[in-house]
Parts: sequence; structure tokens; C-alpha cells
Amino acid sequence: MFDDRPIVEDARGIFDTVRAGGVAIFPVSVGYAIVGHGDEAIRRIYAAKERSFEKPCGNFCDWTLFTEAIVTSDRARAVVRAVIMDHDLPFSIVAPYRADHPVIASLGPFARRNASKAGTMDMLLNAGPLHDEIARLARENAVAVVGSSANLSLTGSKFRLEDIEAQVLDAADLAIDYGLCPYHNGQGLGSTIIDLDGFETIRLGCVYDRICAILDEEFDIDLKAITAAKGSD
Repeated sequence: MFDDRPIVEDARGIFDTVRAGGVAIFPVSVGYAIVGHGDEAIRRIYAAKERSFEKPCGNFCDWTLFTEAIVTSDRARAVVRAVIMDHDLPFSIVAPYRADHPVIASLGPFARRNASKAGTMDMLLNAGPLHDEIARLARENAVAVVGSSANLSLTGSKFRLEDIEAQVLDAADLAIDYGLCPYHNGQGLGSTIIDLDGFETIRLGCVYDRICAILDEEFDIDLKAITAAKGSD
């Protein structure tokens, strides 16, 4: 999907659109994303997706931003490193954050409120070269890029631009089409989301079983058992 694409140029166009207050749609490895930065852009995204404000946005993140802005244990950092670096898988994590980090502090009050929950943030890591370049630009320019999957809420991730609902597409100032996403699947599953505090599964994603195997074999963490126990509490 990303081979022979103008990644650097497209990432700059997306980032400049978002920094200027606009909304962009483009592919990451786990599906098409819709993102913004300013308060009005985030309002447009929620309205277009018909998304509940109880569901926070995710944040584009690279390893450096993760280590700087996320507050977690050394063990949890080793887990994230293993998943995204050793095994090269996309991964979303939820953990407490440093509110004074320049990237986090760049968000307006509405965007900050809807990109966090109970003192934690969802950070998407290693979701393809376009994602990674945008995350780098966000970190180096101290301008957070936040958003969600580009689809009506609760309808599942979309893996082709033409499959995105018209009202969601109409909210974007810029839309980039790279064709079919690498982790496409019939269930509409996006990234796996894990809470790094207690290793509870927040969302089963497209490579959930592979992530479960890594954590079990390398860290003796049984994600499925932890989540089942939480569900029975």
C-alpha cells in the first residue's frame, strides 16, 4: 500500500491541513483515519461520525513521544517496544500522560477533553509509514494530531477510501487515497487497544491474537485471562 507513495509530501500536506485547523482523511495500516487538531476540527469529526463524546479520540504517537509524554512502568515500556519494534505490529495503548508535554499542551480545551479520559490518553503507534511521519511532525512541531477511524461510529473501520460514508468524507478538507489497507479484515477491526496500567484489553484489534502471544511468551502476561477476570468482577 505504501510502496512508491509520496509519504513525506503527503504527510506534510496532512499535517499542514491539521495545523491550520482543518480535517484530513488518509490511510494508516489498520484503516483510514480522520484527524484534526483544533477544537472546531474535533467538533466536526465527532459530528460527521455521529460519535458519542463518551468515546475519546486517539492520538498519533511515535516511540519518542511515547517515552516523553506517557507515564508508565519500565515493564510496560518494554511491552510496547517488543510489539512495535521487535515484532513491527500496530498498537494502541492507554496510560496516564504528562499534561505539560508540549504536544499535549498544544490542544485546546475541547480537543484536550475529548482526546483524554480519566487522566489517560490513547496513543496509536507504528501504524504504517504515513502515520509514523505525521507522528514525527506532530512531535517536532508540538502540534498534536488526534482523531479516529474514518467511518460512522460503531460501523467498523474502513479499509478503502470509497467505502467511507459520504457524510464522513464531506467533513474532510483533504482526503488521500492509497487503496486497500494492509490489515484489512471482514470484521472492521482496527488497532488493538491495551491499558498499560493493568494490561486490560480495551478493544480487540486486527492483530490481537499475535499481541496476546507476544505478551504471554515474552512477559508472562495473559491478556485474555486478565480481561476475562476484569469482566467477571
